[in-house]
Amino acid sequence: MQKEARFYNSTNKGKVHCNLCAHNCQISQENSGICKVRKNIDGKLFNLIYGLCSGVAADPVEKKPMYHFYPGTKALSLGSVGCNFRCKHCQNFEISTANSEFKYLKKYTPMQTVELAKQFNCQGIAYTYNEPTIWHEFCYDSAKLAKKQNLYTIYVTNGYINEDPLRELSSFLDAMNIDVKAFNEEFYKKICKAKLAPVLDTCILAKELNIHIELTYLIIPTLNDSNKEIRNFSDWVVKNLGQKIPIHFSRFHPDFDLRTIKPTPMNTMLDAYKIAKEAGNLYVYLGNVSHDEYENTICPNCNKTCIERIGYNVDLSNFDNGKCSHCGYDLSVIV
Repeated sequence: MQKEARFYNSTNKGKVHCNLCAHNCQISQENSGICKVRKNIDGKLFNLIYGLCSGVAADPVEKKPMYHFYPGTKALSLGSVGCNFRCKHCQNFEISTANSEFKYLKKYTPMQTVELAKQFNCQGIAYTYNEPTIWHEFCYDSAKLAKKQNLYTIYVTNGYINEDPLRELSSFLDAMNIDVKAFNEEFYKKICKAKLAPVLDTCILAKELNIHIELTYLIIPTLNDSNKEIRNFSDWVVKNLGQKIPIHFSRFHPDFDLRTIKPTPMNTMLDAYKIAKEAGNLYVYLGNVSHDEYENTICPNCNKTCIERIGYNVDLSNFDNGKCSHCGYDLSVIV
């Protein structure tokens, strides 16, 4: 389904300049940008996947992962196809490398996404599975309607969106889980075909715009797992975003073009946890590990468990409207 894109300008030579993401693609006629889903047709830029979903599911919000944002609720999760990254370890490569001809796409209107969220007793909508930035027009229209129906909205994103589109979206976007894939430019260049700096800029801007943010860092052995890199990342978060931003260190499992790299050792995960805590980050979580205690929310003041998570089952019995029920400390959890 085609829709004229937002955030582009045409040149007098028939090319278009896409201003949506940090690639800032210059696209000649009948060609698409890096994302494969934004195409120059007769000197105008079109979004080829407006309303085309590759997957729709009612997920626990913790699956995004979101641990400090409406815990225990469900989000209608939507994804399409394409991506503006080329990650060699992508776990959703079947859809991230596809285009608008993908045979499993199903059409939805923005209003239908809201109706589905209500139908499946979801408290919000999450734009996820593939990169939501590249189908900005649909996500924007859907999120705008969602907010009118008192639904929350989430982006699960690589953070490669430009400033103007994010500012436009911020009126209708409540939360972002931003995937910081490493803390060195060489990794982004070789593994993702992108750059780190725009991602960090997005993190800072999202916080300024009062969007709730949580960060995910997938630890890949030999590529982004050194103690120095983890420490630099952790220090950057404290300095630029604050101590209370949740960090989710996720364990790597071989996939796509990185199948020869072994899963992240548990000792590496524990080292990352310790380093981030020593840097002053108050809320550090470990994902894809068998130790559930590293997914619990612990009160920084009294050290009691306030939110216990076993898989996607959430126990809120020691959590009181955003605060620790033991000592009353504000846990910076949106409810």
